[in-house]
This record gives sequence, C-alpha cells and structure tokens, in this order.
Amino acid sequence: MMDMAKPKTGVRQQPIERLREASLALPESFEKLAWKTPTFRVDRKKAKMFVLYSFPEGDRPAFWCKGEEGAQDALTEIDPERFFRPPYLGPRGWIGMYLDRRVSWKEVASLVDASYRLVAPAHLISQLNMAKAPEVAE
Repeated sequence: MMDMAKPKTGVRQQPIERLREASLALPESFEKLAWKTPTFRVDRKKAKMFVLYSFPEGDRPAFWCKGEEGAQDALTEIDPERFFRPPYLGPRGWIGMYLDRRVSWKEVASLVDASYRLVAPAHLISQLNMAKAPEVAE
C-alpha cells in the first residue's frame, strides 16, 4: 500500500522570503541588489528605496526601512533588543529591526507599508488606499 502522507505544512520561510513577500505585495515595487544585499524600491525612474535587507552585527538578519518622524526614537527606546538605528540611513530616520527573534510579521508588514508610503508617488498611494490590505500570517 502506498504511503499517502500529507505534505508538511507550515514550513518556516527564511526572513528574506517573508520580507520579499511583504515588500513586493505593494504596487509597482521591485527588488534591486545593491551593496550586495536585496533592496526593495518603487518608481522605476527614481528607484526610491523603502526597504533594505541586512546582516548588521554578526549575522543577525535584519531589515531597514524609512520611518515616520519620531518612530525611530520611539521604537529603539521601547525595545532596543529588536529595533536599532542603522548605520548610514539612521540619521535620516530609518529604522532597523532584527528578524531573528520575536518577529511579528504583521508588524514587519506595517513598517514596510509605512516606509513605502513615505517614498511612493501619490498615484500609487491612492491605488494602495483603494485596495484591500493583504493578509499577513504571523
């Protein structure tokens, strides 16, 4: 008799795969390799970056995203084990978030969405506002 075992479900995706999924779900977003790491951008003419995948301190996966005014200070103060001020872009308000423990993918999707909205052209933000928000699994 043939074994009809069900395929494994809930296979854990790598952080970059989850981040890629959240970033590329946004209108006209695209991935570009820069500085030997994946970045996610919008507006092909200007290629405005809204997310960067990184391995800052020792091989801890993380991502950086543009933050609304005051968000970087608030997040790094509330939870410095998960959030940090990234080099280079930190002085411009970008937020770093480690992806190796206590990751809420809904929170990641929310930060990615907010970052996108800070750089995307107005017509894409309008398009996003009219669309239903995609469901994100924890």
